[in-house]
Amino acid sequence: MRILVTDGLEAEAIAALRKHHEVTVAEPDPKQLLEQIPGYHALIVRSRTKVTKEVLARADSLKVVGRAGVGVDNIDVAEATARGVAVVNAPTASTVSVAELAIGHMISLLRHLADADRSVKEGKWEKKKFEGHELFGKVLGLIGSGRIGAEVAKRAAAFGMRAIAYDPYVKPEMARESGIELLDLTSVLQDADVVSIHAVLTPETRGMIGAKELSMMKRTAVLVNCARGGIVQEAALAEALRAGTIAGAALDVFEKEPPAESPLLAAPNVVFTPHLGASTHEAQARAGAIIADQVEKALSGRPPDFLVNREVSVR
Repeated sequence: MRILVTDGLEAEAIAALRKHHEVTVAEPDPKQLLEQIPGYHALIVRSRTKVTKEVLARADSLKVVGRAGVGVDNIDVAEATARGVAVVNAPTASTVSVAELAIGHMISLLRHLADADRSVKEGKWEKKKFEGHELFGKVLGLIGSGRIGAEVAKRAAAFGMRAIAYDPYVKPEMARESGIELLDLTSVLQDADVVSIHAVLTPETRGMIGAKELSMMKRTAVLVNCARGGIVQEAALAEALRAGTIAGAALDVFEKEPPAESPLLAAPNVVFTPHLGASTHEAQARAGAIIADQVEKALSGRPPDFLVNREVSVR
């Protein structure tokens, strides 16, 4: 069968797929994708390619869309389901990488690493100015305590942090196994010294952290978002930083990427990374291997392990 890979994939994964299929690797723009997609049985993407209703309408032979990563907000899953196209992803691929980045951002914020680096490069020596705080003894508040949130909690425990979380979909016994105490959202925001977001972007979570929620946080607290940009209202966060409502923020994700016009770019006490959560060699290798396996299963009529739209029958 024919497979189109549009955002790149690890060489080992491409080689595995080519053992049984014809694989084309390309980087089409949206118009080119509409022209290319007819005749392909599988489409594998990362976050760049948007698998829209229009793309799916042109995909006359498509059986499966594979997302080499976790989030599927760049895929019209409802339209794929309506057309009987399976959507699979690799939810376990980047768990460790994202968790480690979140911890890195916490340390960076509490120890002012980005500002201190910039200061030294400018020829200054401002030790007193950059006096920071330890993670030890602080409360970590997780918004979402699934795979990634649980891994963050494990690493935070090694630093001597106590983990609390808001997650209406996780059972209390599962949270306890990860050393997490489940609370309501208000309590998490009020009690946490570090709020770290690890929720999926859905209609329910879009914009869930706005001015009201930020005002509940301690003035000494910081916010870390390595999940999806749309969960945090950027204008509200920028204003909270300017007003000193919270002490700082670190973002790996934005409402629009790149964030050329984001109000956060001019806000104080905020550090950024360009959506690097899954950008490690190890995570990319895992993502490639997992998605190649999931697409192979879907094309051969075997049930994939990570089928996003379970309404679709794979056979």
